Amino acid sequence: MDKRKLQEFLDRRVDFYERPEFIKNDPISIPHRFQKQQDREIMGFFAATLAWGQRTTIIRNCLRLAAWMDESPNDFILNHREEDRARFLGFVHRTFNDTDLLYFLEFLQHFYRNNDSLESAFLDEKGRFHSMEDSLTRFHQKFFSLPDAPSRTQKHVASPAKKSACKRLNMYLRWMVRSNEKGVDFGIWKRIPQSELICPLDTHVHRVAGGLGMIKRKQADWLTAMELTDFLKEMDPNDPVKYDYALFSLGADERY
Repeated sequence: MDKRKLQEFLDRRVDFYERPEFIKNDPISIPHRFQKQQDREIMGFFAATLAWGQRTTIIRNCLRLAAWMDESPNDFILNHREEDRARFLGFVHRTFNDTDLLYFLEFLQHFYRNNDSLESAFLDEKGRFHSMEDSLTRFHQKFFSLPDAPSRTQKHVASPAKKSACKRLNMYLRWMVRSNEKGVDFGIWKRIPQSELICPLDTHVHRVAGGLGMIKRKQADWLTAMELTDFLKEMDPNDPVKYDYALFSLGADERY
C-alpha cells in the first residue's frame, strides 16, 4: 500500500473511531465524568496508569478510586489526611498495588499543594517545554523526588531514559493536550504543543505499524515510538497522534 492510500485508509479509521460514542468503553471515560480541570488531570492520570488489561476491569477499578476520593479527586488530594488513606489498603490492579497507590496519593498531594496543574510537572522550572523526551524524563524525576518513593513503583511510571516507549504516559498526554474539537480528548493543557506528542506504542500498535510498513525496528521501545511518530508526522505534522485511534482500533480488531 503506497503512502497516499495508507493515509486515506487511516484517515477513515480516525474519522470512525474519534467520536464520543466510543468513550464509554474506553479508560478515557473516567476523566470525562468530571468537569473541573484538576479532577480530569488526576483521574486521567490514574486511568492511564492502570490502562493495561481488560478495559472493563480498568474502568471498574478507576471508578472504585473515584468513589474512595468522594467523587471529588482534587479536593480529596488537597485536603485528605494520612488516616484517610486507609480506605485504599488492599487495592490491586495487576502488578499495581496499595504501596504504589499510597505513593501516588502522597506525590499528588505534595504537588497540587504547590501547583495548579499537573502539566507543570512536564515542564522546566520556568514553565517551558523543550521536547517530549525531556518532558517525560523530567516528569519521572519529579514524580520520584520525594524521599520515601518506593523503588517498586518506578515500573509504573515510565521514562525514555530507561528506553521505555512510555505508552501510558503518551496516551495520558494525548488526552490532556490534543484538541477537544471532536469531544474525545480534552485539550486543556496549552503549553505542550500538540505537534510534539508521541504516538502511544504497545505491542498491538507495534505489530500493526510494522505490518503496514510504517516502522522497521523490532523492539517496542522509545526509539520505535519516535520512528512511528516521525512517519505519522509526514501525514499530519500538526497532529500526528490522531492516528493512535486508527492504529489502536486495528490492533484491537486484529484485521487490516
